[in-house]
Amino acid sequence: QVQLVESGGGLVQAWGSLRLSCAAAGRTVSLYIIDTMGWFRQAPGKEREFVATIRRSGISTYYGDSVRGRFTISRNNAKNTVDPQMNSLKDKDTAVYYCAAATGTTYYGDTYYRRSSGYDYWGQGTQVTVSS
Repeated sequence: QVQLVESGGGLVQAWGSLRLSCAAAGRTVSLYIIDTMGWFRQAPGKEREFVATIRRSGISTYYGDSVRGRFTISRNNAKNTVDPQMNSLKDKDTAVYYCAAATGTTYYGDTYYRRSSGYDYWGQGTQVTVSS
């Protein structure tokens, strides 16, 4: 069982920055074992949208088109955390942000993990509101 807890959300002005964090917990949970971690977001009335994903090495990262160049995802396997640094925020970035973990042992390619169906565990989400 993997528990994911997001934090760091809040209210920020447009063009500001915010850093979210996802802490993975559980009796035998370790990010040294979980290969792919992802972040998604969902705005009111819209479908869940892919934000970013990162593999265990921390080197392979992938971003959604709407955040590429503004967001940077990183992970600390020793601390069991995955953090997206969000810069140049826009009002359209307003959403609930979710952390997700894919615990399978087979990697299916980055396209697979751009879909929410590629993940087994989800956090409760943290609200990010950008005021213009």
